[in-house]
Amino acid sequence: MSYLKAFALAFNMFTIFPFFKIHTYDKGINGKSALFYPLIGFLLGSLLYGIYTLLNTHFPPMHLAVILFALSVLFTGALHLDGLSDTIDGLFVNKEKALEVMKDSHVGGMGMIFTFVFLVLKLSSFIYFNAWFLLPVIMMASRLNATLAIYLFPYISNGVGLLIKQELKTLYIVIALIYASVLAFTFGATFCIITALLVMLLIGSSLHSRYHGLNGDMYGFIIEISELILLNCLIVL
Repeated sequence: MSYLKAFALAFNMFTIFPFFKIHTYDKGINGKSALFYPLIGFLLGSLLYGIYTLLNTHFPPMHLAVILFALSVLFTGALHLDGLSDTIDGLFVNKEKALEVMKDSHVGGMGMIFTFVFLVLKLSSFIYFNAWFLLPVIMMASRLNATLAIYLFPYISNGVGLLIKQELKTLYIVIALIYASVLAFTFGATFCIITALLVMLLIGSSLHSRYHGLNGDMYGFIIEISELILLNCLIVL
């Protein structure tokens, strides 16, 4: 039962769908919920691929790609984009003030500009992307990065993120790595997991060297950058 509650909590945190009403952070399920982050990504990607399959004979490819891009933002409630924007704002101030800037509900000028540039690049990536059956793996691998980043790097803020960090056991990491790797192998896309891990280690290490740890906004930053890089790797391939 605790695993079901943990899945429901992860689903509530990472999507806008009101299927579950778990909003309490009971002891023990917070860290356990992190092992489901990759699965949530896989389910979101599968939903988008299902929509593509239903609509690809009814819409021009470019227009359908724009629709799928918009839905990818909508289905996640732009949660990770908010983290991306806040993290960018923090990079353009003194590191002593960065965490305070990230907590500010207002988006700074640099965060707005670079988030706009990022969205243009990601939209273009969706337009030129054609391996739609791999979208579930891309979204899974990017969220696996969040789970691993929580485990590997110190947490430098408070709130539910600290609870997740404190309760995230090595067993949960092993389970997440195993099922994500098996799913990626099944799709013939093991390189997505490897590439995503390299991206996470590079970004996580860079942020850690500046802040001596990570926070929730930075996890969102890692997810979004990982997705963009994986999309473009597949376009090149």
